[in-house]
Amino acid sequence: MSKADKLFVAMCQDILDHGYSSEGQKVRAKWEDGTPAHTVKQFGVVNRYDLQEEFPALTLRPTYIKSAVDEVLWIWQKKSNRISDLNSTIWDEWADEDGTIGKAYGYQMGVKYRFAQGEMDQVDNVIWQLKNAPYSRRIMTNIYNFADLSEMKLEPCAYSMTFNVTENRLNGILNQRSQDVLAANNWNVVQYAVLMHMLAQVTGLIPGELVHVIADAHIYDRHLDIVREMIKRPQYPAPKFTLNPDIKDFYDFTIKDIKIENYQKNPQIKNIPIAI
Repeated sequence: MSKADKLFVAMCQDILDHGYSSEGQKVRAKWEDGTPAHTVKQFGVVNRYDLQEEFPALTLRPTYIKSAVDEVLWIWQKKSNRISDLNSTIWDEWADEDGTIGKAYGYQMGVKYRFAQGEMDQVDNVIWQLKNAPYSRRIMTNIYNFADLSEMKLEPCAYSMTFNVTENRLNGILNQRSQDVLAANNWNVVQYAVLMHMLAQVTGLIPGELVHVIADAHIYDRHLDIVREMIKRPQYPAPKFTLNPDIKDFYDFTIKDIKIENYQKNPQIKNIPIAI
């Protein structure tokens, strides 16, 4: 059975059984009807995924893997903040009149800095270091730029990646300040699992362990019953994931270079309400 399912169920059960409710507190998020969107949360959740063991897609409900990867490539490869560069509408409600999300996410990835090896952006610095100094302990990105927060339509949720190479294994830590567990947990996990596969392939490494650190892992009040039903569903083996082996440059990858096989999963849960 998928270990991603087992980790997800354990995390959700812990939140349901021992989480802290925000009922009675002032909260920022609201439902579409204007009602405050309260949560039950756990602080400091850490989940570990061995990418050599399996591809960590949930089978409890489908994760739209190619759409998730399209978004992470929008951020890491296109370095874009323009919603027209995405093949989905997931960012539309945060866009401004110019069709961008401000100085957020991909915009931050495209900013150039002066590194020891020259002027480049954060993504190119990661790739350069993985190729030239793979055992460095300084291979990381961070898009939580305090100077630009007021010009972001949404402050980054998944904001930092730290990479670390052990022998020939590329490991990574994804830091996330906040996560809507039902709507976004596995979406983020598969995004960064694929990203690590891609970076490993173009730098002569193999994907190792993805460690996902979530400061505030929460289930919204209108999601509680959905989650209770979902974690009781049957669990299936993880799907098989492969990348086009001919791609040697990170910027050449497209979602067409991803192959997902034998993805057995439960029915999708439709019309999940999203707090904004």
